[in-house]
Amino acid sequence: MTKFSPFAKLLDDYKLTGPNYVDWKRNLFIVLTAEKLAKVVKEDEPAEPSPDATEYVAKCYIMASLDPTLQKQHEGKKTCKEILESLKALYEERNRTARQNAMSGLMNTKMAEGTPVQAHVHKMIGYINELESLGAELDNESKVNAILASLA
Repeated sequence: MTKFSPFAKLLDDYKLTGPNYVDWKRNLFIVLTAEKLAKVVKEDEPAEPSPDATEYVAKCYIMASLDPTLQKQHEGKKTCKEILESLKALYEERNRTARQNAMSGLMNTKMAEGTPVQAHVHKMIGYINELESLGAELDNESKVNAILASLA
């Protein structure tokens, strides 16, 4: 029987509840990579179970990291890939809308007259952090350019 690793504590502490989909997925892949199970989630159902039952172990990690409602909803799924595709369909659209709103805030915010520069920069960094937590990838130059453009 496979003993679950200390990495599994990450999934216990950060169960998927919906709004935390991007963070949950990042933590899930950290655990699966550490356990050398990440390749399993990309595969269709294996023809025969492997001797070490990696699909089963990975599926247990995924199911354990879901809140009870999501567990019930996905208990009939046969593969890790099926579960992840279903969760992506459920939550990715919400994240897209949130990313669009944060990007709009980042690109359209201008420093109000009389506002301290430090307070304004913190506000802009907040938008950047929100975008990154939602899965957006911004290079440093783009971050700096957005902040500088907002000062004009």
